[in-house]
Amino acid sequence: MYRRNEQGYLYVLAFVSGAVSLGVELSASRLLAPYFGESHPVWAAIIGLILLYLTVGYFLGGRWADRSPHPATLYQIVAWASLLVGLIPFVARPILLLTRWGLTDLNLALLLGPFVAVLLLFSIPVTLLGCVSPFIIRLLIDRVERAGNVAGRTYAISTAGSLLGTLLPVFLLVPLLGTRNTFVVLALGLMAVALIGLFRVAPRRALLYLWMPLSLILLDLGLPAHSIKPQEGVIFETESAYNYIQVVERDGWRYLFLNEGVGIHSVYRPGMVRARGAWDYFVIAPFFNPPPFPSDRVESLAMIGLAGGTVPKQYTRFFGPIPIDGVEIDPEIVEVGRRYFAMNEPNLNVIVADGRAFLSRSSRRYTVVGIDAYQLPYIPWHLTTVEFFQEVRSHLTEDGVVAVNVGHTQDYRLVEAMAATLEQVFPSVHAIDVPGSLNTILVATVQPTEADNLLANRPLMADPILQQIADEAWTNLREIEPGPMVFTDDRAPVEMLTHLVVLSYLLGR
Repeated sequence: MYRRNEQGYLYVLAFVSGAVSLGVELSASRLLAPYFGESHPVWAAIIGLILLYLTVGYFLGGRWADRSPHPATLYQIVAWASLLVGLIPFVARPILLLTRWGLTDLNLALLLGPFVAVLLLFSIPVTLLGCVSPFIIRLLIDRVERAGNVAGRTYAISTAGSLLGTLLPVFLLVPLLGTRNTFVVLALGLMAVALIGLFRVAPRRALLYLWMPLSLILLDLGLPAHSIKPQEGVIFETESAYNYIQVVERDGWRYLFLNEGVGIHSVYRPGMVRARGAWDYFVIAPFFNPPPFPSDRVESLAMIGLAGGTVPKQYTRFFGPIPIDGVEIDPEIVEVGRRYFAMNEPNLNVIVADGRAFLSRSSRRYTVVGIDAYQLPYIPWHLTTVEFFQEVRSHLTEDGVVAVNVGHTQDYRLVEAMAATLEQVFPSVHAIDVPGSLNTILVATVQPTEADNLLANRPLMADPILQQIADEAWTNLREIEPGPMVFTDDRAPVEMLTHLVVLSYLLGR
């Protein structure tokens, strides 16, 4: 009887289709990241719409199976689903570019673009994948009293495959093969199961489907691997387990872009004196201490959000080879920093770790802790809370300071919330708007301090460029009224606040 002879193979199909369904979902985030980042709206679009497509697939699959309860029908559905999965990366680029730039406002594109992209790219293949489990259950049920056992086993096996599908792209396929080849490998693996199954039940019909794997293989081998996201001056790009990374060179300057490429995360130019951005303002943070505070009292730095090492490079330039611990969660970014941004200072100790986890394990104390890990519209909330800054304070010296780079639009609610949170831990908080950018540097001090201290310490700064930065910072000091919201480990609605800030910007408020 068919069901006895083939039920094992159908369970294999359930496992592999489950793995591919989740593998496609995880790989979708990497496909969209260069254009829209990996913010919560992006993940909401991916998870929400893919769940919707699977729901539609479950419904259609059940009806389809009742009308044509034949294994050949199922295997053909899976073959077409596999083909469409494999084609996604080959048709994605123009769709993603059109989706991103078709919306006139960049921030609107970052919010709505992922929903349109996921709709266009994933609706049909994922819906077909959703048909698989109910179809398998229909084929395996020979007696009503076995229906619960068959359904439970099928979904258990499919879910076990989904577990594998969450791990393979992140830890193996994307880092080793890249996003395009990840989709192709997932598609070919599922297609192989479908075509072998079809050969078992309808060999002549299976021959008609051999063009599918051949087409995917020829496409993958024949089409050159273009730049993932074209941009003038690209000299390097790669995909890591955490980010899409791009290095761009223009007019002798190198820029580090991550994911959607809205913000510049590091800059470098041989012999540079000023970094021409928020990185410069980190170096004057310790001079908010009560005078006299000369440059030689800056004795150490911990930099959370190292990126390509721009801030440590500036600290080394102005304060000499002081001990610096640079913390970066992505090892690929560290390699890019060393290779393209001359991040080779002998006084820089690079730690690949989450910033908060590093502090919780460290016993060192620093003159300055710099935090440059925030980027609208996504911010690691666990690096914004009272408890985190209590951990930071425990690692500061008696004259220590923490400098935090916070993004904003014309809406300062996030800056105000961060200032209110810092004031729960530190006696004084100062704000510097970085000219020509949407960044504010918040400086919180262990000792009670006044903004006038910056001017009083200016003559004690050893370098005239440092004095120039201090003058600019003084001009751009901002009075911040701490907001009513304070972030804690129990309640840190950072995502909600950042979405409101972006929405306010879109509405022109």
